[in-house]
Amino acid sequence: MNWGKVFYIFFTLMSLTTSAAFLYENSAVALFIAGSVNIISTLMKIGVRNILSAELLAGSLVADLHLIPAFFALQFYDNHPLAVGLVIGAVVANVYTIIVSMIESAKEKADF
Repeated sequence: MNWGKVFYIFFTLMSLTTSAAFLYENSAVALFIAGSVNIISTLMKIGVRNILSAELLAGSLVADLHLIPAFFALQFYDNHPLAVGLVIGAVVANVYTIIVSMIESAKEKADF
């Protein structure tokens, strides 16, 4: 078993699920956790040399650039609708990343 891939997929899934958790419980703590996990996921994707690594990194960066402003909108401006809208964008970006990860895994299996 490739433990590097396990952690990589783990943090990718955690990014999606913690963002979705914020949509259920609109709190700054949930949004901070979602952003933190997503940043860790993004950092894990830097330097990866896979078939679709550029697409995976881009998807994570898009999610980061939604979650960080969402946290500021919620924490400093108390703008819940804007924060929720941005988090929905991050969820879409994370779903895209999961789909690309599945395609990449299928391509790796096909190459053997």
